[in-house]
Amino acid sequence: MITIVMGVSGSGKSTVGSDLAAHLGLPFIDGDSLHPEANREKMAQGIALNDADRQPWLEAIVAAMNQHRERHQSLVIACSALKHRYRDFLRGGERDVRFVYLHGTRELLEERLRERTGHFFNPALLDSQLATLEEPSRTEAAWVEITDPPARIVEKVIRAGCAEARQAAR
Repeated sequence: MITIVMGVSGSGKSTVGSDLAAHLGLPFIDGDSLHPEANREKMAQGIALNDADRQPWLEAIVAAMNQHRERHQSLVIACSALKHRYRDFLRGGERDVRFVYLHGTRELLEERLRERTGHFFNPALLDSQLATLEEPSRTEAAWVEITDPPARIVEKVIRAGCAEARQAAR
């Protein structure tokens, strides 16, 4: 089972994904680490990525997912997966991919981005991400509100549909 923790920047994907993986005893990949350097530079300059920019990144994520599949290993990934077609690409027709959508208000996301340090994402891009976001349906992804502390969000994620991940981890 591959669980993809998704949402716009500032939603807590990396923190929740890492904590979820640790809780389940699974490997974790932060999708941001797979961005080509050119993407990081664009985002740091406040330039929004387009579909062509994102394609090599999505391909790198799928390659990482396939490496874990070959080892019969479950995995948690943090990845924005903003558009439906990105999620379809990540799924690739496989049945082992589950999405968890971290949902929050624009105000909360903006506050979190202002407080974040040491990340290449320029907070000025929040509106661009929100405009690009095609929220998943509640059947496509488990929706979890991000108003609680990370440990509580992880509990909600597990209750919201990642119990299968716990079984797969054993």
